[in-house]
Amino acid sequence: MNKFVGEKVAYALSKGLKVIACVGETLEQRESGSTMEVVAAQTKAIADKISDWTNVVLAYEPVWAFGTGKVAPPDQAQEVHSELRSWLQAHISPEVAASTRIMYGGSVSGANCKELAAKPDVDGFLVGGASLKPEFVDIIKSAEVKKC
Repeated sequence: MNKFVGEKVAYALSKGLKVIACVGETLEQRESGSTMEVVAAQTKAIADKISDWTNVVLAYEPVWAFGTGKVAPPDQAQEVHSELRSWLQAHISPEVAASTRIMYGGSVSGANCKELAAKPDVDGFLVGGASLKPEFVDIIKSAEVKKC
């Protein structure tokens, strides 16, 4: 599956599209302590197929959070984002690590967005169901946290 996603990312980029590539682990993988191994393998599959990261955004989207209302605690999300950025620096380049946006996409809500947005390696959100609710305004406004 990872190789297939890497190929799809490369194909989309070759057609002039911008890509948000989602990476994330299942609950079983999280509980077994293999989150970074899984996320690194998913990211490597993309890196194996592309050389220009200009039009790629990564989104850490833990599979166990899809539509469940469960969210990674902010420190846990920061840890994965930081490790992803470190992986990019070690395996691609410091420039790509610094310039690639890494968004969080695991059940973001008005209640948790400000704390998540305050984390240094969380560059924004990939919002699903909450975008249909009035609280979406709070999620948008949480971008102001980075400006403080």
